[in-house]
Parts: sequence; C-alpha cells; structure tokens
Amino acid sequence: MTTSQKRFLLIVNGKSAGNAALREAVAEQRKAGMPISVRVTWEAGDAIYFAEAAADMGITHVVACGGDGTVNEVMNGLMRLEASRRPAMGIVPLGSANDFATSVGLPLEPTEALAAALTLVDYPIDVVKLSAENDSESATSYYVNMMTGGFGAEITSSTPKMLKRMLGGGAYSLMGAVKAWRHRSYRGTLHWADQEESASLLLLAIGNGRQSGGGQVLAPNARLDDGLLDVLVVRDFVTASAVPELVSELQDFPSDGRFVRYLSVDALSVTTQPDDPPWPLTLDGEARHYRRFRAEVVPLAIRAVLPDNCPLLSSADQG
Repeated sequence: MTTSQKRFLLIVNGKSAGNAALREAVAEQRKAGMPISVRVTWEAGDAIYFAEAAADMGITHVVACGGDGTVNEVMNGLMRLEASRRPAMGIVPLGSANDFATSVGLPLEPTEALAAALTLVDYPIDVVKLSAENDSESATSYYVNMMTGGFGAEITSSTPKMLKRMLGGGAYSLMGAVKAWRHRSYRGTLHWADQEESASLLLLAIGNGRQSGGGQVLAPNARLDDGLLDVLVVRDFVTASAVPELVSELQDFPSDGRFVRYLSVDALSVTTQPDDPPWPLTLDGEARHYRRFRAEVVPLAIRAVLPDNCPLLSSADQG
C-alpha cells in the first residue's frame, strides 16, 4: 500500500486531547499531506465504537493515542470487524505505563510516535480471546498484551489513576510494596492441554506480550506472532523465609520450580475455588473480576504497526 492510498484515524483518549505535543505533531503531518482524521473519547467504550466504525469510513490505519487501556479498546473494536475489513493499528503512547508500546520498541514521545505510526510497516500479530464467567453473567473480550490475575491485578486495580500519571511505573511498585505486607492467596485449578494443577497462587500472568504493571517483565520469552501464550504461575508462600527463593526463581523463570512455573500453551482455563471471592484480573491494565475464565490465542488476528527490529516478532529470532 502506497502512502497516497493510506487514510489514518487517530483515536485520542479524552484525557490527552489537550496534549500540546500531539496537537503540534498532527498539524505538521497534515501540512505534509498526511490524510488524518481525529476522534476523541468521552467515556469508556468510545474507542471501541470509533475503531469498529473506521472500516465504513474507508480508514486503512487506526492509531490509538493513549495508554494501554486505549490500545485495548481500539483492538477490541477492530476485532468486531471481519478479518478482511480490519484496519491496521498504530500506537501513540500517552498513558502512565505504556507497557505494550515500550516492550515492542515504539517511540514514547508524541512527535516521534506519530511519525512511526504513519510510516512504519504493519505486521500480523496474535490477540488473546478471554471467555469469562461469574455466577450470573458471562463476557467475551480480547487483549493484546497481558492478563494478570491475583496479586498483580490487585495492585493495578487499586493504584489510583492520578498516582499512575504522577509516578508512571513507579506507582505500581509503590502499591506492590504496600500490598506485599497483607496479600491473600488466590486458590484455583488451572487446565491446559491434557494437564491440570490445583494451587494457591500469588500471581498468574498470561502474556501475548512481555511486560505489565509499568515495566514488570512477566513473560520474557513471549512473541506476538507465535500462536502461543506465555504463562507465569507464582505459587503462594507461607513464611517470609521463602521470599529469597521465590525472588531468585522470578529471575530465572524455571519451567517448574518450587514457587514459579513458566510454560507456553495455546489456551489456558482457570476455575477459582467456589467459596472464594472472584479473582481480580487485569486485561491490558483494565480491571475485571471473574470466577471462571479461559484465555486462548487468536492467531494473526490484527495487523500492528511495529518497528522492523521489534523484539517481540518471531523474525527477531532469525536476525
């Protein structure tokens, strides 16, 4: 596709609509002849609607301008379209954590990030379908980066948004330190392939990407286009004397350590303990609570604008 055939729609998180650097970058790109339309969100769900509607506008590239939550909404909007009608997705990171944009190597400043979104090549990548249930409701949604459950999700959901914006990834570390002194176990049964494990967990992470919570690498071997989920299971500990061993295992990511288990699968189901509260989960940083859920790969579902040397593409292994 040549530049003259491209049409761009920027979906800007309303909280970033006044970003002076972004406004200036858009003005400069328009002067240079780039066909750019802009929509600004007002409330949750707007980015989903705008992204879904983009196909009928003749848009070829939708650019999510916001944090990981905005990227998630835009991607969910694209997934409502037939695969052949989905525009490619670019990103201008304007959030507090920007985990996905950081991990794939995109620029973090608005001017450079917009230029990248308008000029770099798009690559096919996987997304993850999450089917989840509570006692009286069920839901299906998608994520592109990471789902965390248990302790990690509790940190993300309990960190005030203003604190996130003030401290960036440091806000998550601060809340983590506070929560560590009074954490609870998350009991459940994990099912994958022909295997099953019942355990009390501290943390569960299911990654299509590699990092979450403002820079915490939880799935170091993840690839966006390999058809697999990278799963990190951190079992709970009883006494503080176990912490050094747990921390050591979190640096090595063993396939089946005493506290840490790291595996790659195409799908994983979790059933929580019936008499426990629903687990806190985050999908690309957005909070949820579910009793039962299943994550499965949708291979090469969307096209994302990424650097040629993106470390999360399988081609990086051959470089």
